[in-house]
Amino acid sequence: MALTLVALATYPGAAVADPSPAKARAKLVKLNEQADQVVEQYNQATEAFKNAKKKYDALNAELGRKDARANALREELARLAVSDYQLGPHRGWEQFTGQADPQTILSTMASVQALAQARVAKIRAYEAATKELRDRRSEAKTVLEEAETARGKVRDEKAKIQKLIAEQTKLLRRLGGFTTGDPNSVGIPYTGPASGNARAALQFAFAQVGKPYRYGGTGPGSYDCSGLTQAAWRAAGVALPRTTWTQWGWGSDRRVPLNALEPGDLLFSKGLGHMGMYAGNGKMVHAPQTGDVIKVVDLDDYWRTRLLGAVRP
Repeated sequence: MALTLVALATYPGAAVADPSPAKARAKLVKLNEQADQVVEQYNQATEAFKNAKKKYDALNAELGRKDARANALREELARLAVSDYQLGPHRGWEQFTGQADPQTILSTMASVQALAQARVAKIRAYEAATKELRDRRSEAKTVLEEAETARGKVRDEKAKIQKLIAEQTKLLRRLGGFTTGDPNSVGIPYTGPASGNARAALQFAFAQVGKPYRYGGTGPGSYDCSGLTQAAWRAAGVALPRTTWTQWGWGSDRRVPLNALEPGDLLFSKGLGHMGMYAGNGKMVHAPQTGDVIKVVDLDDYWRTRLLGAVRP
């Protein structure tokens, strides 16, 4: 999400639409900055919920398999118990003690002993299976609680965003700067100097130009800032994390100076509320904010003073 709407400073008719356009624009800048941070928090909470839910689902599936194993052992032990009740636990010994051949008796005794050992092993296996099942269920319960906490955080952040969006939209409409965008936009061709997978990423990003910004958007009809960079680099064969914060962290050993940018580099704003991608020739492609569309802008002094750093995927 962009930190301001510079273009509105010279928008024709703004003074007519709003008796205090300077104040309205100043308020819009502040709202955009607030929304930057809240959208990032929303994305972080959403990812936390997805990850926790994925872990819970995997544990739940594992519990199903372990439960089936424990049930099978339980049924086998139940059959052995019924057999003991009907025939007696030592019936196998008694039917051979009258035999005259000592070797047969010894062989039978060994067989019965082996059966007894196998029964003990089954009991121990059942006890181990049920203990592991209880432990994993407890772990799954903890993970599910984490997922529920994360989901509650998502709801809280979403409510904040909706309130900010309503204020942003109202101001943008008053200033005549609200743009709905086209979810089916085919964008513009990339003709810059990038090569390799950076070129593939930028070709994807430029093909999204004209599509609307939407918080939490990951395509194909709309994107937020980190959703766009993630999708663009995925198209180039590079897996980036979902959020601005995690992309910045992911690139901790890939950071490059702002005076040595190359096309495809990820650009991060101070505070990590917004990001874009360097397109070469002093330009950046990004998904700005509510009421705007994915666009290519000049990386001018305004932007450069607001950048925290860059990462080269």
